[in-house]
Amino acid sequence: MERRPPLPRIELILCSASPRRRQLLQGLDLPVRITQVDIDETPPPGMPPDQVAEHLARAKALAWEGTLAPHEVLVTADTTVLVDDAPGHALLLNKPENDADAERMLALLSGRTHRVITGVCLRTATDVRSLADTARVTFRAMDPAEIAYYVAVHRPLDKAGAYGVQDWIGYTSVVRIDGSFYTVMGLPMHRVYEELRTLAG
Repeated sequence: MERRPPLPRIELILCSASPRRRQLLQGLDLPVRITQVDIDETPPPGMPPDQVAEHLARAKALAWEGTLAPHEVLVTADTTVLVDDAPGHALLLNKPENDADAERMLALLSGRTHRVITGVCLRTATDVRSLADTARVTFRAMDPAEIAYYVAVHRPLDKAGAYGVQDWIGYTSVVRIDGSFYTVMGLPMHRVYEELRTLAG
């Protein structure tokens, strides 16, 4: 007897250059094709930092100019890293500008717990829905030589907060994750799957 995935009527279009997000979506055993869109990722003035990821995911979906068939779902996402630098105030760490900026960010995260928020938008021919999922990540204290090695060898300049949980720094320095590992990696897969189930009817 042939086994089919539980959502056989859906084909996904991932609007992202991230190989990590592509890998994650392919884990759903659904067809995935790749497209891209460029937007200004500067958040609106005054927007609370914990709303930025979902805002940018939605903006990417709305900026895409392609056409969707009834069975297709466009998936966009954005991940932000927030570290509390004062009571009631969170510092938003975007992608680092250079090696020095990456080392600065990792020094801020060293020995502390921070939040990772991934926003996702699912767009169909008739609907646009978005969500955000949060995980808390705790790093052990890292010394400057470790930080410099990671930045020089693993080049995390394309990653919010200057790190990828799935590579060397995750193996050596992440003490605890409260929430979904995949949210930290770039897509909260449990939430994406639930939304796709809803869309499939």
